[in-house]
Amino acid sequence: MATCTDPIRVFIIGVPLLRWGLERMVQTAHPRCEVAGGADSLDEARTMESRRAAHVVVLAVDVAPEQIATFCAASPVKLILVTGSRDEGMLDRAIVAGLRGVVRIGDSPETFLKAIAKVNEGELWIDRGATGRIFLALAREKAAERRDPERAKIATLTLRERHTIAAVASDAAAPGKVIADRLCISEHTLRNHLTSIYSKLSLANRVDLYAYANRHSLQQVPDQRGRAGSF
Repeated sequence: MATCTDPIRVFIIGVPLLRWGLERMVQTAHPRCEVAGGADSLDEARTMESRRAAHVVVLAVDVAPEQIATFCAASPVKLILVTGSRDEGMLDRAIVAGLRGVVRIGDSPETFLKAIAKVNEGELWIDRGATGRIFLALAREKAAERRDPERAKIATLTLRERHTIAAVASDAAAPGKVIADRLCISEHTLRNHLTSIYSKLSLANRVDLYAYANRHSLQQVPDQRGRAGSF
């Protein structure tokens, strides 16, 4: 987080014309804010050093919640979505996946800049309706977990561990290096993830994990409404 004297560094992801407009809005708030950089897509932004140095990332393209979850899992990020979508279910899942704020295309520049400031301070910028729906969905999931011991075990897995399981289950014969490369992590990190997974699920090895993943439909990483998205 930027201190009270440091400018908030904002990285913007979007098509060039829209990104240009958002960058100009950020520049109007100088010296409180400054543009740290930009990219056309999440994939491009993931590898850019300027994105890693940003305090807040603004995403101005609509993507699936699973893509947001993967992006946020790769490194902690304060992510704001600028969108024209009215799909409340998709937006709720994106928030649970790691999104910190939602700004509508029709909102004012002042609202956009206020959202950046609040998210940088550690707050969520979402409407009360979304908060209520998300808490209700999570409460229902917890109730289901109490009725199913295996589901309770699965619920202890982190998002990165779920991605690891999906990668292993999708290609059981792949060497560890191949799986690690697909996950953009080192083999050492992969081994650490697997050790944690085995402990949480009471498994011994990758063969056990493959069987368990197929038995409990863990070949895909779910969004937070129980639907599965392809790894």
